Amino acid sequence: MLIRKRALAVTLAVVAAAGVVSGSGIASAQALPRTETDIADQLRAIPGLTVTEATPPAGYRFFLLTYRQPADHRNPNGQQFEQRLQLLHKATDRPMILHTTGYNMRTTPFRSEPTRLVDGNQISVEQRFFEPSRPAPADWDDLNIWQAATDHHRIVAALKPVFSKKWISTGASKGGMTSVYHRRFYPQDVDGVVAYVAPNDKINRLDGAYDAFFKTVGNDPACRARLDGVQQEALKRRTEMVAKYQAAADAEGLTFTQALGSIDKAFEMVVLDTVWAFWQYSKEADCANVPAATATTDELYTFIDNVAGFSFYADQGILPYATYYRQAATQLGWPSLKFDHLRGLTRYPGLYQANSSLPPSLRDRHDPSAMLDIDSWVRTRSSQMLFVYGQNDPWGAEPFFPSANDSYTYTAPGANHGANIAALVPAERDAATATLLRWANVTTPSVLSRTDSTDSTDSTDSTDSTDSTDSTDSVLDLNELDLADPRNERRPL
Repeated sequence: MLIRKRALAVTLAVVAAAGVVSGSGIASAQALPRTETDIADQLRAIPGLTVTEATPPAGYRFFLLTYRQPADHRNPNGQQFEQRLQLLHKATDRPMILHTTGYNMRTTPFRSEPTRLVDGNQISVEQRFFEPSRPAPADWDDLNIWQAATDHHRIVAALKPVFSKKWISTGASKGGMTSVYHRRFYPQDVDGVVAYVAPNDKINRLDGAYDAFFKTVGNDPACRARLDGVQQEALKRRTEMVAKYQAAADAEGLTFTQALGSIDKAFEMVVLDTVWAFWQYSKEADCANVPAATATTDELYTFIDNVAGFSFYADQGILPYATYYRQAATQLGWPSLKFDHLRGLTRYPGLYQANSSLPPSLRDRHDPSAMLDIDSWVRTRSSQMLFVYGQNDPWGAEPFFPSANDSYTYTAPGANHGANIAALVPAERDAATATLLRWANVTTPSVLSRTDSTDSTDSTDSTDSTDSTDSTDSVLDLNELDLADPRNERRPL
């Protein structure tokens, strides 16, 4: 459930760091040329928007922005804060992808899958209350799904006069949930939604779907049994394991006083999280690396650390995600597992919940009405929504079920929390891609097929407006930009 943030080993470095350049131009040959009515000038003319141009990847211009937002949209003239966002600019005659992070925002460029598929522009927005996009002082009651959706609504309204073509919103995991909530409250803002691996905890206390998932996930019962055994053995060897944890914490200067409250509670939390983390980020082939019950304590500790990460459950790892845990505790919900195989081995009943990972001052009661409303709207009134899940991802155990109004759900076979359109079976991949391109009013060959081919001489793009002359090169060559997508980082959700 509560997994630490760690960059995947396969993630490549971003093409160039986001260094600030002078307002007179970009000193990089990779930059798009300035036009007669320059995009930077158009952006600077938007009230409340600050604009800093940064080193771009090939085929784009890149901007770091902030937008002044009310802390409470019910009081627009009250306290304000600066919300961070970034713009990957292609051309104003291309579609815009609104990327909802659900978390903090990186300051280096990346390209999400929908942006690549439509060869468009991309705005990525930092979620309110993730620092530095946090009011000071912060009233945490202003952190809810409607307030965040209204942040995105105001950003869309500010930028649409500049980017007047089709808009598609997207996000993965909590970012996917965020795109759904925005669509629910402001359905006219965008022309479609692509939500990846977005869980739907309709009724927080009814979580039997997760327990059922872990009884059947994958094709190897022996792997599931070994993973259960890792948890059992770790708890049986608690004294030895906590001693190793304490030594590592002392060496790294980690503390446990502000959230979970003790290293023993943190240890139990990471053990409880291990099987979830394994299926969230590993593949079934990784079952070969799961240690047997006869493994040494060092082997068990190393495996759990590699899969779930002991350092995340210290104050220094978990407190940067207080915004997520607060949202989960009050509105989004969290998975509640029974852990029947660990009876008699755990010490802290009710530990596995969002409030456990918050400082006492931020803990609060759960309001079930928010997710019930979202679920009902998605099932009955939503339109132009596309959901992608991974077959072996535990977060997909409680998925969204959209209406029949030009909306679709796909599941990538054998995929984990990194599932995307490219991971679907070919017929579904092509159908999902065609739907996205239709919503964006773009006609173009499949990016996946173009990427797989070294001969792009017969590839052509046609849109409702003038084509970008270097669109094919940018789609083919910017693989590092795609791998820099922040969904390649491990986060609580």
